[in-house]
This record gives sequence, structure tokens and C-alpha cells, in this order.
Amino acid sequence: MSSNEQRLTFSLNSLVLLVLSVPLLLLLWQLRSLFLLVMIAIVLAASIAPVVDWAERYRIPRWLGVVLTYLAIVSIITGVGLWVGPTVAEQIQRLIRQIPVSLKQVLDYAETWLVSFNDERPDFTSELINQFIDVQGLSRWVIRSSQQLLVRSYGLTTGILGGFFSLILALFLSGYMLADSRTLVKNFVRLLPQPWDDRMVAQVGPISNRMGSYIRGRLLVSTILALATTVSLSILGLSDFALGLGAISGFTNLIPFLGPILGAIPALVVAISQGGWTFLWVLILYVVIQNLETYVLDPLLVGTSVGVHPLYQLLAVLGGTQLLGIIGALIVPPWVAGGAVLLENLYLRPKLMAERRRRSPPVPLAEETKAPSRSSASPMMADG
Repeated sequence: MSSNEQRLTFSLNSLVLLVLSVPLLLLLWQLRSLFLLVMIAIVLAASIAPVVDWAERYRIPRWLGVVLTYLAIVSIITGVGLWVGPTVAEQIQRLIRQIPVSLKQVLDYAETWLVSFNDERPDFTSELINQFIDVQGLSRWVIRSSQQLLVRSYGLTTGILGGFFSLILALFLSGYMLADSRTLVKNFVRLLPQPWDDRMVAQVGPISNRMGSYIRGRLLVSTILALATTVSLSILGLSDFALGLGAISGFTNLIPFLGPILGAIPALVVAISQGGWTFLWVLILYVVIQNLETYVLDPLLVGTSVGVHPLYQLLAVLGGTQLLGIIGALIVPPWVAGGAVLLENLYLRPKLMAERRRRSPPVPLAEETKAPSRSSASPMMADG
């Protein structure tokens, strides 16, 4: 076959692959909701796998361990929801009504402060503030932005009801993955050529451990910070909003880096209406909580489970938020952690070992031939 024929064949093959890739990409785009559910299910399965493995060591069937684990989790969530859920919902609604009032007070303070520097024309200062700052418009923008963030989180489903059913479906998928995980992994790696099938089987355990450790650590850190925030705000005089703000703080702390800042904003806005000293103490409280999470809780409970540089973690959170909203900020970092395991064990570590072998000095040929002669001569000397 001539070079022109080879070039023509190569071009035809490339054209066929390009044409086939277009409908494939369209199909993947239509199935994006399913891929999101599978991603959530895998993260849930990795988080609960140690409990199921522990039950299996006590000769409990794996499927029964999965059922008992999920029943225990659902019972705990239902009990906590029935206990504090109504109070949290009431305080959050009160908080939404309080935000415009607090913003109006902030603008009144700013207006008073500016007027004190312009005693000759106080009306001009008031008109200038009212012209450039619309309190109601600003409040509507804050609420609308929050709603858009939530809508983007559930935009791949059909509203809150669809999101609820999607969560139930993700739980069922994760339960099935846990109950029959060995068969699923075995059937998946059979699609890979040698020796990649054995290599991927060896990486399933480390990937699951890292993803699960990250989620469990973040849940524990968020729970501790939610309780600490609730108790501290009650002591500081914000008991009417303490439980709601604590729930918001616990939820936002599931998001690395940006979560503590997002959780502090509503508390600071409410604290302004209580006076300058309350605002100062609440600000100090959230600074302490931020440092407690960064330097104590995260290293102790989350540790090195991510295995990724903090900058890349931040980029993963931002990218996940941009694509999937809050859900993306929650599930993308553990997937980045799992990908880091593959990168480390399948590329970086073999590459480092190969470089060390190249740098090690070669053994001289004289020593290689000399060593066997000594060993073979020793029995002869012993016979003599």
C-alpha cells in the first residue's frame, strides 16, 4: 500500500470517528442527569462502604448490611429533622424577613456617618445615597441570587420534587453498588486490556477510601461547627436566629474554602441590627470558627484524605459550583481526590521509580563475574 493510500485510509478513519463522536456527545449531553446521579451514588457508596465491610466481617450478608446501614441513616436523619426541622425552618423564614431590615439599618448608619461630615447640605447626602442605593432592590437581588444558586443545583432535574426523587434514586443506586460491588468492579475491569485490568482492580480500594474519608470528615467537621455556631450565637444574644444560622453554617461548611464565608454573611447582617458590639463579637466568633476549622478540625478529621494541593481543591469547588451549583461544590472535590489516586499510583509513582532506576549507577561487569566465582570456590575450600 502506497503512502497516498495510507494517508487516504487514515483520513477516512478520522472522518468516520469524527462523525460518530458528534451523536455520541449529544447522547452523553442528554444523559447528563444520569451521570450526575451515578457520581452522587458512587460518593455515597464510598462514604458508607466501611460500615458495610465491618458488618460483613461479622458474617452479616452484604445486602443485609447495606439495608441495615441505610435504615439507620434514614432513621437518624428523620429523627433530627422532626426534632429541630420546624424550628430551623421558622428561623430561616424570619431571617429572610430580617435581612432587608438589617440592610436598611446599615444604610441609615452610613447615611448618619456621611451627614456628620457634611453639616451644610445634609439633604444632598441623603438624596445621593437614595439615588445610588436601593435597599429593596438590593434585598431582592440577594434573595434572587440565592434562589438562582439553588435552582442551578437542581436544574438538571425537574424542581424540588424531581430533586427529591433523584436523591432517592441515588440512594438506591449506591445501595446496589455496595451490595454487589465485587461483581460490578470485576465486570468493569474486564473491558480493559492487560495489564490495566489488574492495575485498576488494585486502585478501587484506595480510591474508595480516599473519597469516603473526605466525605465523612467533612460531615463530621460541619456537624461540630454547626453545634458550636448555634451555642455561641445563643450566648451572644442571637437566640432567635441561632438554630437557623447554625444549620446554614453547618451546610455551607460542607463546601471547602468558600463555605465558612458564605455561612458568616447572614449572621453578620443580622448582628448589625443588634448593635456594634454584637456585630464585633459575631465577627470575632466566625474568625475563630474559620481558624478552628482550618488549623484544627480539617487536619485532624479530614487530614490528607484529599491528597490534592489546596489551589486545585479551590478550583474544583469553583468549577463544580459553576457547572452544577451547590451540588457540584459538594461532589466534585471527592472525585478530584479519587482522580488524584489514579494519577499518583498509575503515573507519578511509576515515573519516579523509573527515574530512580536511571539515576542508580550500573553494576560493573567485573563485580558481577567476580561474585559467583567466590561463592563457587567456598565449597571447594571447605572440602580441602
